[in-house]
Formats: sequence, C-alpha cells, structure tokens
Amino acid sequence: MKLSQLSIGRDNNFNLIRIFAAYAVLISHSYVISSGMGDSEPNIHGLSLGGAALHIFFIISGFLITASLLRSKSLIEYFWSRFLRVFPALFFLATIVTFGLGLFFTNFSCMEYLSKSDTYLYFIKCITLLRGIEFELPGVFNDNPHKNIVNGSLWSLPKEVRLYVFLAIVYWVTLKIKPVKSEILFFMAILLSYLITFFKLLNNDIFNFSQGGSNNLSLMFFSGSLFYFLRGWVKISSKIFLLVVAILLLAMIDKKVFVIFYLISLPYLTLFLAHTPSVLFRKYNKIGDYSYGIYIYAWPVQQSKVSLLPNISVTLMILYSSLITLSLSLISWHFIEVRFLALKKSSVFHSKK
Repeated sequence: MKLSQLSIGRDNNFNLIRIFAAYAVLISHSYVISSGMGDSEPNIHGLSLGGAALHIFFIISGFLITASLLRSKSLIEYFWSRFLRVFPALFFLATIVTFGLGLFFTNFSCMEYLSKSDTYLYFIKCITLLRGIEFELPGVFNDNPHKNIVNGSLWSLPKEVRLYVFLAIVYWVTLKIKPVKSEILFFMAILLSYLITFFKLLNNDIFNFSQGGSNNLSLMFFSGSLFYFLRGWVKISSKIFLLVVAILLLAMIDKKVFVIFYLISLPYLTLFLAHTPSVLFRKYNKIGDYSYGIYIYAWPVQQSKVSLLPNISVTLMILYSSLITLSLSLISWHFIEVRFLALKKSSVFHSKK
C-alpha cells in the first residue's frame, strides 16, 4: 500500500509514537541528571535513547508540518496554527518554572531572586524562543550534579521553530517564482536543503551524534518533509520494514555503516509504524497528545527530584519523574493545549493564499 493512501486524515499512530518518544527522552535524561555526566546513559555507537527519540520527533514534525503548510489557506493561518501548538503551553511552563520552582529552589532570597535581570531574561527567552533559550536561573540547582541547567530539553524548540519559518519562507519564494509549479519547486528546494545538510554533516563528523546534534535534527526534519512529497511513491510494507530492521541490526557491527544506514532508514521505519493499521493502537488517539507536556516538563521535574533527594537512583528517578511529569502533561493538555488549539479554526484566517 502507498503512504499516500494511509496518510489521509487523522487515522494514524503519530500521537502514540510521540508519547513513547517523549518518555524515551525522560528515561535518557534520568541518567544524565542523576549523575551529571552526559555519557552515563546507554548508547549504540554514541546514539542514546533520547537522541533517537528526538530524531523521531523531527521526522514526524517534518512530515506533518509540510502537510499543514500545503493545506493552509494562507501563511498567516499556518503560523497561527504553529503558534497555538507551541507557545501557550510554553508560556505556562515558563511561568511556573520561573516564578514557582525557581523561587522555591534558588539559593537567593525571594527579593534578590526577583530583582535579578537574569530571572526575567530566562522567562522572556523561554516564552519567545528568540535567539535560543536561557538555561540558568539565579541560584537554581547550583548544587545538583547537572549544575544550573533548569530545563535542558528546551534546546531543540528554537531549532524546530526556525525550521517552521524556513519551510514557510521557501514555500513563499516558490509561490512567487512560479505559482503553477510551486509544489515542484518547493520539493526541489527541500531536497537541496536535505543534501546540503547531509554533506554538512559529512564535513562535521557525521559519525559523532553529539557533534552533529543540530544538523541531525534538520536532516530528520527534511527527511520527513521529503517523505510527504514522495508519499505517492513510497510503499508501506511489512516485508520492507522487517528487511530494513534486519539490515540496521546487522549494521551495528560497524559504526560508520550503522550511522549512515540509521540516518537514511529511520524516517521509513517511523512512518511505517505511524501508518500501519491497528485498531488497538488507534484507540489511543481518543485519549490525547501528552507528548509535548512530557517533553517540556520532565527536565525541571527531574532536577527538582535530584535537589530534594541528592542520592536518588536512576530507577527511582524514572518512577517519580514519570508520575509527576505525566500529571503535569495531563493538566497542560486538557486545560491549556486543547483550548488554544480550538482557536485554529478562527474565521479570520480563511482567506486565500
């Protein structure tokens, strides 16, 4: 069956994959935050569980955001949809962390903490994602093994938002150049972006996942985007899926072969799992999409647990942080994210491109 036949509507496993990916990041960070050492978590040739999960997030994002852009009636509608998905929940998180958690854990007095410009710099950069994010709040988590980093998970959000903007700019340019064939030009531009990113990785140690972090994410995003364009040619088959998995397992013998094949094959594996029919899996869609909440809340929750229980084990870290983070993500989804996402259909954005 072709990917185009399976990717119609919302009957897919994207929500389920995303929550597994978010939880994988939580598990991965449990090792890092508990010990303070970035290399403490299990990995395959330098690829950690959290790193693979982040790649999956960006593949899904590239696929779905490209679809969203091409279906939007205007670029304003596209950006409005992206804003509603990212920023309301982020604003709530930044408020809680800056003026709740920060005040509780800071080594400074309440007045000193609130009088420091770094407190407000952290808040502003986190809610705007302009020029990256700020990692430190004054006096917060200074004594933790992973010192001072209040929310290390947020580093990827500015990268993702920039890719949203990049995609829109490229599409707008192609519309201006040749409106009739804009999608063909758009595809060619994304393919070129993919190739440039791939060769950039080759020149900057593609075989070191930590060194190529940001470029890896771009490559995965462009991969997802290309799969959307090529959905009419991509065959979703269990035989192909099992063959790719088998080759990937065999490729683990050699690091260079593994890395190259992993980067090329992961998008197919992800999109196969996202569209493989399963009544049981699809029932999860009725529950909600808690992945974003888990992703943005897990790190500060874990840092808080380390601060309160300095010698906490990785196992207990995973257990405690899972319960608290899931609770916060439930609140975020049902009381913030869903309500703002309902504004997507505002009639003001139903003008033509």
